[in-house]
Amino acid sequence: MAQAPEPAGFGEWPLKRLMTEVVGSGVKSAEDLTRTQATDAMRRILAGEPDHTTLGAFWIANRWKHNVAEELAAYADVIAEDVVAAEPDVDPVDCGANYDGKGDTAILGAAAGIVAAGAGTPVVAHSGDRVPTQKQDAYKHVLDELGIRTEIGPAESADMVDETGFGFYYQPEFAPHVDALHGRRDQVGVRTFLNTVETILNPARADVHLGSFYHLAFAKKITDTFDLMDAQTPGRVVMFQGMEGYDDIRPGYTKVGEWRDGEFTDYEIETPEYGMDFDSEDLEVDPDDVAGDSAALTAEIVAGDRDDHFADAVALNAAFRIYARNDAETLDAGLDRARESIDSGAAEAVLEDLRAF
Repeated sequence: MAQAPEPAGFGEWPLKRLMTEVVGSGVKSAEDLTRTQATDAMRRILAGEPDHTTLGAFWIANRWKHNVAEELAAYADVIAEDVVAAEPDVDPVDCGANYDGKGDTAILGAAAGIVAAGAGTPVVAHSGDRVPTQKQDAYKHVLDELGIRTEIGPAESADMVDETGFGFYYQPEFAPHVDALHGRRDQVGVRTFLNTVETILNPARADVHLGSFYHLAFAKKITDTFDLMDAQTPGRVVMFQGMEGYDDIRPGYTKVGEWRDGEFTDYEIETPEYGMDFDSEDLEVDPDDVAGDSAALTAEIVAGDRDDHFADAVALNAAFRIYARNDAETLDAGLDRARESIDSGAAEAVLEDLRAF
């Protein structure tokens, strides 16, 4: 039977048809979407066209079969058309941690970014506000607790980076149609491909991306996604095994993946060799106030008032940001610069500038 004509602006692949003919047949028999199919699907989703039930089924079917890089690249490219990007004059490191947050260990990325900025490496972070499915504390909430403005437009975010060395981009401002899907994502009850794609939207159009993974294969999928995207292809990607899916490196033996100019390499490090000689449990905070505790730690660490495992963890995470941008040739050199940023008062000055912005 011939397909009914599609509304203007869309292709020939409504989500219900994709469920019936491509992705909805089960884990073993489902097929991957073509670039054209994935593009049409994402345009329909952002436009609010699919029935709620169909959209939920589509998200779950994609989760069952596992998305491939070409699908993720198509989704990201469509969303990029909707992103309100604002590129600062400096070229920062883009940090896109899981938007749905952390619930046990301290969020170290704000402190690490501020320390790196004090060392001369500009850094940007981006997140939303209680993003499904976990809806836990994220970058925004730590910065709020520190007295730093977060609910600002992309142009102000870019100014923040240029003026202080650290900047925050807020999802409702730079990707409003993705933010508008939070309610429907919450009702599905499981993570969707949007949880992956939103971390690589790069609203500052940075040339370096820093992220994390549970398994190395995920890092390779992300770099393959960047390679297949039309909207952006960073020159360098550095990813490591993070805690709770966040861009806070896991203590102990951990893998690192690097991608530069189309070449992917991976290696292992032992964090005790870089001052992180403790367990993940040692970085736990009050689960009822992760943001508050993380903010207090951030202020104390950048002021040089702590000399403990939290300070050591922040120093190494800052070193990764410095190293990722090629502001240090080795992690050891990056670690030296991070510690000097704290000892010299440069990191604390960045925090003061952020509070005054």
